[in-house]
Amino acid sequence: MRRFIVCLVFLLAVSINGVFAHGPGGEGHKQLDVEISETQVMIQAQTIVTAIVKKGKLDASWAEVEPKQIQKKTFNNRPEWVITFNNPEEKDKAKQTLYVFLSIYGDYLGANHTGS
Repeated sequence: MRRFIVCLVFLLAVSINGVFAHGPGGEGHKQLDVEISETQVMIQAQTIVTAIVKKGKLDASWAEVEPKQIQKKTFNNRPEWVITFNNPEEKDKAKQTLYVFLSIYGDYLGANHTGS
């Protein structure tokens, strides 16, 4: 009986903690079924490029580059946002174009210099 009560108290404590973990109204979580706008896509992509620069994976000159093109494409039967950045200051000509991929809901899917 003592084990049962201990388990019950533990489960109750864990479940209460889970209820309050997200803050009032679930703040900080985006709604997953709402497609983001092109303006939101642009802001999200620039934030991602800045984060990649801070990690040292891109030259600092990329932090100032704005999106050249924003378009919606379909890969593997799912729509995605493809944001193209062009940085003429990049010394390696093959890496002057950067493609950032986001889901239509704004989730970061990846980035590369090939566009695929």
